[in-house]
Amino acid sequence: MTQQKSIIRIDSAPPRHWVGDGFHVHSMFSYNQDAHLYSPFLMLDYGAPYHCEPRDVNNGATPRGVGSHPHRGFETVTIAYSGEVAHRDSSGGGGIIGEGDVQWMTAGSGLVHDEFHSPAFSQAGGVMHMVQLWVNLPAKDKMTKPGYQAITQAAIPQAILDVASTRAGSVRLIAGERGGVRGAATTFTPMNVWDVRIEAGKTISLPQPEGWTTLLLVQSGSVTVNGSKAAGAAQLVMLSRNGTDVDITASEDTQLLLLAGEPINEPVFGYGPFVMNTQAEIVQAFNDFNAGKFGQIAE
Repeated sequence: MTQQKSIIRIDSAPPRHWVGDGFHVHSMFSYNQDAHLYSPFLMLDYGAPYHCEPRDVNNGATPRGVGSHPHRGFETVTIAYSGEVAHRDSSGGGGIIGEGDVQWMTAGSGLVHDEFHSPAFSQAGGVMHMVQLWVNLPAKDKMTKPGYQAITQAAIPQAILDVASTRAGSVRLIAGERGGVRGAATTFTPMNVWDVRIEAGKTISLPQPEGWTTLLLVQSGSVTVNGSKAAGAAQLVMLSRNGTDVDITASEDTQLLLLAGEPINEPVFGYGPFVMNTQAEIVQAFNDFNAGKFGQIAE
């Protein structure tokens, strides 16, 4: 017998802030508060759509973005809905993340990277719409070798959701599994990262495992979750770990991001770009970075 996951809370997006000069985001949550409630996820920055004016990089203007900075102990996941980001890191990973693409970067033992609007997007201007998620690594994997998964739109499996033989929406499986279909990304702990579209007036079912953290970031439209409370654009729904059923009814065409994962029941100790298990490990991360052990980005 199944049981619905109940709604724990619905949080509206706080005011936007700039990350560097290229990413205007709402910080929906971070490891600085109630980290255990969001595990295995550490941080979620939602870059709702905004228009970027052209910048003449062909004649020497600097692209918008974030300059070289380090990470250790977790993974960053960048999901591009529109716009383009050029990424480089000291482990050799990099490339252009375009519409529909995902970058899954494992910082692990430590790397340095930068993220700028791509030259083509900078020159043309346009709408930037992205999400960046930080995913924790368990203690045994925090010092794993850095890695990079460049996941193109074409590589992400998509399932059409039908209700009574009528199309109700779709799910792109960035990570995890649904109906025996595996998502595109490789993860260190079990999780589902799904890009979901629901058509107006339709109800879909997206059950998640018992005991898992389950979050819904509504990006556009409005929904009612498990026949209970309504949530709209730029709101984050936290569901209980108890139960499995997640039924979502859209009152209008809706786009949302589903994040669900098995909690990592270990201490979270973070400072800025480093997330480890103890203060001593954070001190070591700073020492290693200052000693040049994270490498350099190849020019």
